[in-house]
Amino acid sequence: MNGLRAVVVCLVIVCATLVSPAAAVTPSWSALPVPAAAPPVTVSDLAARGPGEAWATGYEHATDGLRPMLYRWDGRAWSRDTTFPGAGELGWLGKVQFVGEEVWIFHNRVGLGEILRRSAGGGWSAVPLPQTLWVHQDFAAVAGAAWVVGEDDTGLKVLRYDGSGWTTQSTPDGVLYLMGITARTAADAWAWADTSTGTTVLRWDGTVWRDAKVPLPSNANVHTVILERSGRVTIGGSQYTDGVARTYLMTWNGHAWRTTHPPLGDTHTEAMVRGPDGTLWLPVRSDRAFQSKYARVDGSRTAFSYGPERTNAIDVKPRALAKAGSALLSFGTVEIYGSGPNLMSERLGG
Repeated sequence: MNGLRAVVVCLVIVCATLVSPAAAVTPSWSALPVPAAAPPVTVSDLAARGPGEAWATGYEHATDGLRPMLYRWDGRAWSRDTTFPGAGELGWLGKVQFVGEEVWIFHNRVGLGEILRRSAGGGWSAVPLPQTLWVHQDFAAVAGAAWVVGEDDTGLKVLRYDGSGWTTQSTPDGVLYLMGITARTAADAWAWADTSTGTTVLRWDGTVWRDAKVPLPSNANVHTVILERSGRVTIGGSQYTDGVARTYLMTWNGHAWRTTHPPLGDTHTEAMVRGPDGTLWLPVRSDRAFQSKYARVDGSRTAFSYGPERTNAIDVKPRALAKAGSALLSFGTVEIYGSGPNLMSERLGG
């Protein structure tokens, strides 16, 4: 009897070890060389179509102002692209979107907004905004539609492009500011807004913008909204309790919203993505100056992994993540002792 009990205890221990998040084996991150820019640099966005194509955007801080910065991943290496219109002028590059076979990128060119479009053949063209905005807050594009949100001297502006021209859209009463926008289709876009009653999520149904009636936590803001083809929606943000912020995640499964508070402190979730394994991944503040740190959130389980050690690094900051086939790509900055922040990239899997 004692022998049988010992066998049962051993099996329980083995099973607990196999399912324990702390004991799970996480594939290691590897460093990818990136051609240097003129430091200091700021990374805006990273998007991948698959294992053989990804684009990273941002800007250099030159003595005469900001300079746009564009990098392309071809599945083997990062290279800098300087062939787009306005590459040698002042400005910056923002969000990257894939629309059919094209790449669309928001471009602030000498203070004026436009959408850069790269064809499948590699040629660039530009679609200028119909008016000047003094704040370009966010950009989203899908087949048949694109949106740019920002402000001019009269207040909030939501501009929509249908492939042939622009229209200005109105928002519900009480909306003061749009902090971000994303879209699944031309008739299904989501935006998160600052309103007279707090943070609200809006939804475009192809006809009008309405309050999406998302039951956000009290005293909360929104950093990002992830829309998936399956219909699943994931929202990430911060909730403030007694002046202290903690990260929350909300998921819509088609029937109801579920809210969780993973152990992420007050991590900003703007760079969060759905990884190749179906879980959520996001960069977090590292407790090691010479290594980046990432969180993997799988329901109620959260695990952490570190990037490769970087000699003499004093600050490693992945700013954006993207799923690239069966791998994850990150793009950000690394500051080596005695120099300004320059570019870094890392890959997990693939």
